[in-house]
Amino acid sequence: MAKQSIFGRISTLVRANINALLDQAEDPQKMLDQLVRDYSNSIADAESAIAETIGNLRLLERDHQEDVQAAAEWGNKALAASRKGDELRASGNASEADKFDNLAKIALQRQITAESEAKAAEPTIASQTEVVDKLKDGLNGMKGKLEQLRGKRSELLARAKVAEAQNKVHDAVKSIDVLDPTSELGRFEDKIRREEALAAGKQELAASSIDAQFNALEDVGELTEVEARLAALKVGGPQRAAIDAPSPDQV
Repeated sequence: MAKQSIFGRISTLVRANINALLDQAEDPQKMLDQLVRDYSNSIADAESAIAETIGNLRLLERDHQEDVQAAAEWGNKALAASRKGDELRASGNASEADKFDNLAKIALQRQITAESEAKAAEPTIASQTEVVDKLKDGLNGMKGKLEQLRGKRSELLARAKVAEAQNKVHDAVKSIDVLDPTSELGRFEDKIRREEALAAGKQELAASSIDAQFNALEDVGELTEVEARLAALKVGGPQRAAIDAPSPDQV
């Protein structure tokens, strides 16, 4: 994946205004789910591409370090060969001295080559380091956006559940109106009132029947007194009947 492509995707996703996207969505929850998938996939792709970019940078840095080290080693070899040539020349062995001077020149040439290669790689390393830093920052931004998306999705799901529960309660309360005589509760209350009235009627009827029985008993008492007085008249006359007649308490 090209670096420009990585930068473009990261920049687009990091700059995305989640709230604006949700305002335009017909189904915010579905859009959030899709955004979470897109961000997750993009993060995975970006991590792979950034890891490759970092790997290439580390190779450049290693090659640069090897060139720097090689330049230092060739410099030491050139110095050693030059000193050996000086020693031989001082001892009168000019031919051997020239041989070591030539070795010193070869070492110096290789030192220059290594230094040039190291110097040439430095701008590329600096550029790649900057790219990697930006990619890392962008990746962290994408991960932050992903967490924001997940939090937003959790918030919306929780709010949706609360709204659904509230609607169910509202519908349930609306369907059972205790003041509505046509409702099931109103009909049940009316049935209970009729049952209560029937019970009261039966109780009143029972009481009336008992009163009638007591009235009949009182009538029987009066008839008994009449019979007693009649019997007394037959035996002893009016005065005797009045005297011997039983009192109402004795009947």
